[in-house]
Amino acid sequence: MLSSPRLAAAGVLLSVARRLRQPLPGAQPRLRFEMPPEHEDEAGAAAEDGTSPRFGSPGPRMSAQHPLYMGFMGTVGVGVALLVYWIGSNTTQLLLWIVTALFITLGLDPVVRWLEGKNIPRAAGILMAVATLALAVAAFFATLIPTIVQQVTQVVQQAPQWVQEFIDSDFFRTVDQQFGIRDRISQELAKFVNNPEAMGGIFGGVVGFGSTVANGLFGALIVLVLSLYFLAALPSMKKWGYRLAPRSRRHRVEALSEEITGSVGNYVIGQAAVALLNATFAFIVMSIIGVPFGTLLAFVVALLAFIPLVGGMIAGFLVTLVALTAGWQTALVFAICYFAYLQFEAYFISPRIMQKAVAVPGAVAVISVIAGGSLLGVLGALIAIPTAAAVLLLVKEIFIARQDSR
Repeated sequence: MLSSPRLAAAGVLLSVARRLRQPLPGAQPRLRFEMPPEHEDEAGAAAEDGTSPRFGSPGPRMSAQHPLYMGFMGTVGVGVALLVYWIGSNTTQLLLWIVTALFITLGLDPVVRWLEGKNIPRAAGILMAVATLALAVAAFFATLIPTIVQQVTQVVQQAPQWVQEFIDSDFFRTVDQQFGIRDRISQELAKFVNNPEAMGGIFGGVVGFGSTVANGLFGALIVLVLSLYFLAALPSMKKWGYRLAPRSRRHRVEALSEEITGSVGNYVIGQAAVALLNATFAFIVMSIIGVPFGTLLAFVVALLAFIPLVGGMIAGFLVTLVALTAGWQTALVFAICYFAYLQFEAYFISPRIMQKAVAVPGAVAVISVIAGGSLLGVLGALIAIPTAAAVLLLVKEIFIARQDSR
Protein backbone atom coordinates (compact mmCIF):
# COMPACT_ATOMS: atom_id res chain seq x y z
CA MET A 1 0.00 0.00 0.00
CA LEU A 2 1.19 3.43 -0.91
CA SER A 3 1.40 6.00 1.83
CA SER A 4 -0.89 9.04 1.77
CA PRO A 5 1.94 11.53 0.82
CA ARG A 6 2.80 9.43 -2.20
CA LEU A 7 -0.85 9.19 -3.19
CA ALA A 8 -1.19 12.94 -2.85
CA ALA A 9 1.92 13.51 -4.99
CA ALA A 10 0.64 11.12 -7.66
CA GLY A 11 -2.70 12.93 -7.69
CA VAL A 12 -0.97 16.29 -8.11
CA LEU A 13 1.08 14.95 -11.03
CA LEU A 14 -2.02 13.54 -12.73
CA SER A 15 -3.79 16.86 -12.28
CA VAL A 16 -0.84 18.76 -13.79
CA ALA A 17 -0.69 16.31 -16.71
CA ARG A 18 -4.41 16.83 -17.42
CA ARG A 19 -4.00 20.61 -17.36
CA LEU A 20 -1.01 20.45 -19.73
CA ARG A 21 -3.01 18.37 -22.18
CA GLN A 22 -5.81 20.96 -22.23
CA PRO A 23 -5.42 24.00 -24.52
CA LEU A 24 -4.58 27.31 -22.92
CA PRO A 25 -7.54 29.65 -22.36
CA GLY A 26 -8.04 31.79 -25.44
CA ALA A 27 -5.43 29.91 -27.46
CA GLN A 28 -6.17 29.28 -31.14
CA PRO A 29 -4.50 26.80 -33.51
CA ARG A 30 -1.78 28.25 -35.73
CA LEU A 31 -3.10 29.36 -39.09
CA ARG A 32 -1.92 27.27 -42.03
CA PHE A 33 -2.03 28.03 -45.71
CA GLU A 34 -4.43 25.31 -46.80
CA MET A 35 -5.09 24.03 -50.27
CA PRO A 36 -8.41 25.41 -51.62
CA PRO A 37 -11.05 22.76 -52.32
CA GLU A 38 -11.83 21.55 -55.79
CA HIS A 39 -14.26 23.82 -57.62
CA GLU A 40 -16.78 21.08 -58.29
CA ASP A 41 -16.76 19.97 -54.62
CA GLU A 42 -17.31 23.54 -53.43
CA ALA A 43 -20.11 24.06 -55.93
CA GLY A 44 -21.74 20.75 -54.96
CA ALA A 45 -21.61 21.59 -51.27
CA ALA A 46 -23.08 25.02 -51.94
CA ALA A 47 -25.87 23.50 -54.03
CA GLU A 48 -26.73 21.04 -51.28
CA ASP A 49 -26.85 23.76 -48.64
CA GLY A 50 -28.77 26.15 -50.90
CA THR A 51 -26.14 28.84 -50.37
CA SER A 52 -23.66 30.54 -52.64
CA PRO A 53 -19.87 30.07 -52.29
CA ARG A 54 -18.12 32.19 -49.69
CA PHE A 55 -16.63 34.65 -52.15
CA GLY A 56 -19.34 34.32 -54.77
CA SER A 57 -19.27 32.62 -58.15
CA PRO A 58 -16.75 33.79 -60.76
CA GLY A 59 -18.28 35.96 -63.45
CA PRO A 60 -17.82 35.65 -67.20
CA ARG A 61 -14.40 36.50 -68.57
CA MET A 62 -13.86 39.51 -70.80
CA SER A 63 -13.56 38.61 -74.45
CA ALA A 64 -9.96 38.11 -75.53
CA GLN A 65 -10.76 40.06 -78.71
CA HIS A 66 -11.71 43.21 -76.81
CA PRO A 67 -9.22 46.03 -77.66
CA LEU A 68 -8.95 47.10 -74.01
CA TYR A 69 -8.21 43.53 -72.92
CA MET A 70 -5.63 43.00 -75.65
CA GLY A 71 -3.82 46.28 -74.96
CA PHE A 72 -3.84 45.89 -71.19
CA MET A 73 -2.72 42.26 -71.18
CA GLY A 74 -0.01 42.99 -73.77
CA THR A 75 1.36 45.80 -71.61
CA VAL A 76 1.19 43.66 -68.49
CA GLY A 77 2.96 40.81 -70.29
CA VAL A 78 5.84 43.03 -71.37
CA GLY A 79 6.11 44.51 -67.88
CA VAL A 80 6.11 41.08 -66.22
CA ALA A 81 8.76 39.84 -68.66
CA LEU A 82 11.01 42.83 -67.88
CA LEU A 83 10.42 42.38 -64.14
CA VAL A 84 11.31 38.67 -64.30
CA TYR A 85 14.47 39.47 -66.28
CA TRP A 86 15.51 42.15 -63.77
CA ILE A 87 14.88 39.86 -60.80
CA GLY A 88 16.71 36.95 -62.44
CA SER A 89 19.76 39.06 -63.36
CA ASN A 90 20.05 40.41 -59.80
CA THR A 91 19.45 37.16 -57.93
CA THR A 92 21.59 34.75 -59.95
CA GLN A 93 23.36 33.32 -56.90
CA LEU A 94 20.07 32.76 -55.07
CA LEU A 95 18.59 31.01 -58.11
CA LEU A 96 21.63 28.70 -58.26
CA TRP A 97 21.17 27.85 -54.58
CA ILE A 98 17.48 27.12 -55.18
CA VAL A 99 18.24 24.90 -58.19
CA THR A 100 20.89 23.03 -56.20
CA ALA A 101 18.51 22.52 -53.28
CA LEU A 102 15.78 21.25 -55.62
CA PHE A 103 18.27 18.87 -57.23
CA ILE A 104 19.26 17.47 -53.82
CA THR A 105 15.60 17.31 -52.77
CA LEU A 106 14.61 15.27 -55.80
CA GLY A 107 17.57 12.97 -55.11
CA LEU A 108 16.58 12.37 -51.48
CA ASP A 109 12.83 12.16 -52.09
CA PRO A 110 12.91 8.50 -53.30
CA VAL A 111 14.72 7.56 -50.09
CA VAL A 112 12.16 9.43 -47.98
CA ARG A 113 9.27 7.80 -49.84
CA TRP A 114 10.89 4.39 -49.35
CA LEU A 115 11.08 5.06 -45.62
CA GLU A 116 7.43 6.14 -45.68
CA GLY A 117 6.62 2.78 -47.23
CA LYS A 118 8.19 1.21 -44.12
CA ASN A 119 5.58 3.02 -41.94
CA ILE A 120 8.05 5.74 -40.88
CA PRO A 121 6.54 9.25 -40.68
CA ARG A 122 7.72 11.63 -43.39
CA ALA A 123 9.27 14.06 -40.89
CA ALA A 124 11.31 11.27 -39.31
CA GLY A 125 12.28 9.95 -42.75
CA ILE A 126 13.49 13.41 -43.79
CA LEU A 127 15.59 13.75 -40.64
CA MET A 128 17.03 10.26 -41.13
CA ALA A 129 17.89 10.85 -44.81
CA VAL A 130 19.41 14.30 -44.31
CA ALA A 131 21.27 13.26 -41.15
CA THR A 132 22.70 10.19 -42.90
CA LEU A 133 23.81 12.30 -45.86
CA ALA A 134 25.35 14.97 -43.60
CA LEU A 135 27.16 12.37 -41.48
CA ALA A 136 28.47 10.57 -44.56
CA VAL A 137 29.77 13.80 -46.08
CA ALA A 138 31.28 14.91 -42.76
CA ALA A 139 32.97 11.54 -42.19
CA PHE A 140 34.22 11.52 -45.75
CA PHE A 141 35.81 14.94 -45.49
CA ALA A 142 37.08 14.34 -41.95
CA THR A 143 38.94 11.31 -43.23
CA LEU A 144 39.97 12.83 -46.52
CA ILE A 145 40.99 16.39 -45.65
CA PRO A 146 44.08 15.50 -43.53
CA THR A 147 45.33 13.19 -46.28
CA ILE A 148 44.63 15.81 -48.96
CA VAL A 149 46.45 18.49 -46.94
CA GLN A 150 49.42 16.18 -46.49
CA GLN A 151 49.57 15.23 -50.16
CA VAL A 152 49.06 18.82 -51.36
CA THR A 153 51.94 19.83 -49.07
CA GLN A 154 54.07 17.12 -50.67
CA VAL A 155 53.14 18.42 -54.13
CA VAL A 156 54.14 21.96 -53.14
CA GLN A 157 57.40 20.74 -51.63
CA GLN A 158 58.30 18.64 -54.67
CA ALA A 159 57.23 21.23 -57.23
CA PRO A 160 60.58 23.15 -57.08
CA GLN A 161 62.47 19.90 -57.59
CA TRP A 162 60.33 19.05 -60.62
CA VAL A 163 60.88 22.53 -62.03
CA GLN A 164 64.64 22.29 -61.45
CA GLU A 165 64.79 18.86 -63.12
CA PHE A 166 62.92 20.26 -66.09
CA ILE A 167 65.29 23.24 -66.30
CA ASP A 168 68.32 20.94 -66.16
CA SER A 169 66.94 18.64 -68.85
CA ASP A 170 68.50 18.56 -72.33
CA PHE A 171 65.18 19.53 -73.91
CA PHE A 172 64.93 22.80 -71.96
CA ARG A 173 68.59 23.64 -72.60
CA THR A 174 68.11 23.17 -76.33
CA VAL A 175 64.97 25.36 -76.37
CA ASP A 176 66.69 27.96 -74.16
CA GLN A 177 69.68 28.23 -76.52
CA GLN A 178 67.34 28.86 -79.46
CA PHE A 179 64.80 31.23 -77.89
CA GLY A 180 66.42 32.58 -74.71
CA ILE A 181 63.59 31.44 -72.45
CA ARG A 182 65.59 31.66 -69.21
CA ASP A 183 66.46 35.34 -69.70
CA ARG A 184 62.91 36.14 -70.74
CA ILE A 185 61.49 34.49 -67.61
CA SER A 186 63.96 36.36 -65.38
CA GLN A 187 62.99 39.70 -66.96
CA GLU A 188 59.27 39.08 -66.57
CA LEU A 189 59.72 37.92 -62.96
CA ALA A 190 61.72 41.05 -62.11
CA LYS A 191 59.01 43.25 -63.65
CA PHE A 192 56.33 41.43 -61.70
CA VAL A 193 58.14 41.77 -58.35
CA ASN A 194 58.86 45.48 -58.90
CA ASN A 195 55.27 46.23 -59.98
CA PRO A 196 53.22 47.42 -56.95
CA GLU A 197 49.94 46.82 -58.77
CA ALA A 198 50.85 43.17 -59.35
CA MET A 199 51.79 42.67 -55.69
CA GLY A 200 48.55 44.35 -54.67
CA GLY A 201 46.74 41.97 -56.99
CA ILE A 202 48.26 39.02 -55.13
CA PHE A 203 46.98 40.42 -51.83
CA GLY A 204 43.59 41.04 -53.37
CA GLY A 205 43.58 37.49 -54.70
CA VAL A 206 44.23 36.09 -51.22
CA VAL A 207 41.42 38.21 -49.78
CA GLY A 208 39.16 37.19 -52.64
CA PHE A 209 39.94 33.52 -52.00
CA GLY A 210 38.98 33.92 -48.34
CA SER A 211 35.76 35.66 -49.36
CA THR A 212 35.01 32.86 -51.83
CA VAL A 213 35.47 30.23 -49.10
CA ALA A 214 33.18 32.17 -46.73
CA ASN A 215 30.52 32.56 -49.44
CA GLY A 216 30.82 28.85 -50.24
CA LEU A 217 30.20 27.86 -46.61
CA PHE A 218 27.28 30.26 -46.37
CA GLY A 219 25.86 28.91 -49.63
CA ALA A 220 26.20 25.33 -48.38
CA LEU A 221 24.24 26.25 -45.23
CA ILE A 222 21.52 27.94 -47.32
CA VAL A 223 21.28 24.93 -49.63
CA LEU A 224 21.00 22.56 -46.64
CA VAL A 225 18.20 24.61 -45.06
CA LEU A 226 16.35 24.94 -48.37
CA SER A 227 16.68 21.21 -48.99
CA LEU A 228 15.07 20.48 -45.61
CA TYR A 229 12.17 22.84 -46.33
CA PHE A 230 11.72 21.53 -49.88
CA LEU A 231 11.75 17.91 -48.68
CA ALA A 232 9.14 18.67 -46.02
CA ALA A 233 6.91 20.63 -48.40
CA LEU A 234 7.47 18.65 -51.62
CA PRO A 235 4.05 16.91 -51.63
CA SER A 236 2.28 20.24 -51.02
CA MET A 237 4.43 21.97 -53.65
CA LYS A 238 3.50 19.32 -56.21
CA LYS A 239 -0.17 19.55 -55.28
CA TRP A 240 -0.16 23.34 -55.66
CA GLY A 241 1.65 23.06 -58.97
CA TYR A 242 -0.91 20.59 -60.31
CA ARG A 243 -3.76 22.86 -59.26
CA LEU A 244 -2.38 25.61 -61.46
CA ALA A 245 -3.24 23.49 -64.51
CA PRO A 246 -6.82 23.36 -65.87
CA ARG A 247 -8.89 20.63 -64.22
CA SER A 248 -9.41 18.82 -67.53
CA ARG A 249 -5.64 18.44 -67.99
CA ARG A 250 -4.64 18.09 -64.35
CA HIS A 251 -4.32 14.30 -64.38
CA ARG A 252 -2.03 14.39 -67.41
CA VAL A 253 0.11 17.16 -65.90
CA GLU A 254 0.42 15.18 -62.68
CA ALA A 255 1.44 12.00 -64.51
CA LEU A 256 4.11 13.79 -66.57
CA SER A 257 5.44 15.67 -63.54
CA GLU A 258 5.67 12.54 -61.42
CA GLU A 259 7.52 10.76 -64.22
CA ILE A 260 10.01 13.64 -64.56
CA THR A 261 10.64 14.10 -60.81
CA GLY A 262 10.94 10.36 -60.26
CA SER A 263 13.46 10.04 -63.10
CA VAL A 264 15.51 12.94 -61.75
CA GLY A 265 15.58 11.42 -58.26
CA ASN A 266 16.66 8.03 -59.56
CA TYR A 267 19.30 9.73 -61.73
CA VAL A 268 20.84 11.58 -58.78
CA ILE A 269 21.05 8.43 -56.65
CA GLY A 270 22.36 6.37 -59.57
CA GLN A 271 25.00 8.93 -60.54
CA ALA A 272 26.21 9.11 -56.94
CA ALA A 273 26.57 5.31 -56.85
CA VAL A 274 28.41 5.28 -60.19
CA ALA A 275 30.79 8.02 -59.03
CA LEU A 276 31.52 6.17 -55.78
CA LEU A 277 32.30 2.92 -57.62
CA ASN A 278 34.46 4.79 -60.14
CA ALA A 279 36.53 6.50 -57.45
CA THR A 280 36.87 3.27 -55.44
CA PHE A 281 38.18 1.34 -58.44
CA ALA A 282 40.61 4.12 -59.35
CA PHE A 283 41.91 4.28 -55.76
CA ILE A 284 42.45 0.50 -55.64
CA VAL A 285 44.37 0.50 -58.94
CA MET A 286 46.47 3.52 -57.90
CA SER A 287 47.30 1.88 -54.56
CA ILE A 288 48.40 -1.37 -56.22
CA ILE A 289 50.62 0.11 -58.94
CA GLY A 290 51.99 2.94 -56.80
CA VAL A 291 50.55 6.12 -58.35
CA PRO A 292 51.49 9.04 -56.09
CA PHE A 293 48.84 11.09 -54.28
CA GLY A 294 46.24 8.32 -54.64
CA THR A 295 43.76 9.68 -52.09
CA LEU A 296 43.79 13.18 -53.56
CA LEU A 297 43.38 11.83 -57.08
CA ALA A 298 40.54 9.51 -55.98
CA PHE A 299 38.72 12.55 -54.61
CA VAL A 300 39.20 14.32 -57.95
CA VAL A 301 37.95 11.23 -59.80
CA ALA A 302 34.81 11.13 -57.60
CA LEU A 303 34.03 14.78 -58.32
CA LEU A 304 34.58 14.46 -62.06
CA ALA A 305 32.62 11.20 -62.24
CA PHE A 306 29.49 13.15 -61.27
CA ILE A 307 29.73 14.82 -64.68
CA PRO A 308 28.14 12.28 -67.03
CA LEU A 309 29.86 10.95 -70.15
CA VAL A 310 32.92 13.20 -70.18
CA GLY A 311 33.78 13.31 -66.46
CA GLY A 312 35.30 9.82 -66.35
CA MET A 313 37.39 10.46 -69.46
CA ILE A 314 38.77 13.72 -68.06
CA ALA A 315 39.59 12.03 -64.74
CA GLY A 316 41.40 9.21 -66.55
CA PHE A 317 43.60 11.60 -68.52
CA LEU A 318 44.45 13.68 -65.42
CA VAL A 319 45.44 10.67 -63.33
CA THR A 320 47.45 9.24 -66.24
CA LEU A 321 49.43 12.48 -66.50
CA VAL A 322 50.19 12.38 -62.77
CA ALA A 323 51.12 8.69 -63.05
CA LEU A 324 53.79 9.63 -65.60
CA THR A 325 55.83 11.05 -62.70
CA ALA A 326 56.19 7.45 -61.43
CA GLY A 327 57.18 6.11 -64.84
CA TRP A 328 55.58 5.50 -68.20
CA GLN A 329 54.94 1.85 -67.29
CA THR A 330 52.84 2.92 -64.29
CA ALA A 331 50.88 5.40 -66.40
CA LEU A 332 50.29 2.80 -69.10
CA VAL A 333 49.02 0.17 -66.64
CA PHE A 334 46.66 2.67 -64.98
CA ALA A 335 45.34 3.92 -68.33
CA ILE A 336 44.63 0.38 -69.52
CA CYS A 337 42.88 -0.64 -66.30
CA TYR A 338 40.87 2.56 -65.85
CA PHE A 339 39.67 2.98 -69.43
CA ALA A 340 38.78 -0.72 -69.54
CA TYR A 341 36.74 -0.16 -66.38
CA LEU A 342 34.96 2.78 -68.05
CA GLN A 343 33.86 0.46 -70.84
CA PHE A 344 32.72 -2.15 -68.31
CA GLU A 345 30.87 0.58 -66.40
CA ALA A 346 29.17 1.87 -69.55
CA TYR A 347 27.84 -1.55 -70.61
CA PHE A 348 27.26 -3.42 -67.34
CA ILE A 349 27.18 -1.13 -64.28
CA SER A 350 25.42 2.04 -65.45
CA PRO A 351 22.57 0.26 -67.31
CA ARG A 352 21.67 -1.68 -64.17
CA ILE A 353 21.96 1.26 -61.81
CA MET A 354 20.26 3.71 -64.18
CA GLN A 355 17.50 1.37 -65.41
CA LYS A 356 14.85 3.41 -63.54
CA ALA A 357 16.45 6.75 -64.34
CA VAL A 358 16.55 8.81 -67.50
CA ALA A 359 17.36 7.59 -71.00
CA VAL A 360 18.83 10.16 -73.38
CA PRO A 361 20.47 9.60 -76.79
CA GLY A 362 24.25 9.91 -76.72
CA ALA A 363 24.51 12.94 -79.01
CA VAL A 364 21.81 14.80 -77.06
CA ALA A 365 23.55 13.93 -73.77
CA VAL A 366 26.94 15.25 -74.93
CA ILE A 367 25.43 18.49 -76.28
CA SER A 368 23.39 18.93 -73.09
CA VAL A 369 26.41 18.44 -70.82
CA ILE A 370 28.52 20.92 -72.80
CA ALA A 371 25.72 23.49 -72.91
CA GLY A 372 24.89 23.06 -69.21
CA GLY A 373 28.54 23.34 -68.22
CA SER A 374 28.94 26.51 -70.30
CA LEU A 375 25.87 28.13 -68.71
CA LEU A 376 26.04 27.05 -65.06
CA GLY A 377 29.40 25.32 -64.62
CA VAL A 378 29.51 22.01 -62.76
CA LEU A 379 25.91 22.35 -61.58
CA GLY A 380 24.76 22.85 -65.17
CA ALA A 381 26.63 19.74 -66.29
CA LEU A 382 25.02 17.72 -63.49
CA ILE A 383 21.44 18.75 -64.26
CA ALA A 384 21.91 18.76 -68.04
CA ILE A 385 20.89 15.14 -68.68
CA PRO A 386 17.77 15.16 -66.42
CA THR A 387 16.71 18.43 -68.04
CA ALA A 388 17.24 17.00 -71.52
CA ALA A 389 15.26 13.88 -70.55
CA ALA A 390 12.39 16.04 -69.26
CA VAL A 391 12.35 18.06 -72.48
CA LEU A 392 12.36 14.90 -74.61
CA LEU A 393 9.50 13.42 -72.56
CA LEU A 394 7.42 16.58 -72.95
CA VAL A 395 8.10 16.72 -76.68
CA LYS A 396 7.14 13.07 -77.05
CA GLU A 397 3.97 13.18 -74.95
CA ILE A 398 2.69 16.63 -75.98
CA PHE A 399 4.02 17.86 -79.30
CA ILE A 400 4.46 14.55 -81.13
CA ALA A 401 1.17 13.20 -79.75
CA ARG A 402 -0.60 16.34 -80.97
CA GLN A 403 1.03 16.06 -84.37
CA ASP A 404 0.04 12.38 -84.64
CA SER A 405 -3.58 13.20 -83.86
CA ARG A 406 -3.90 15.61 -86.79
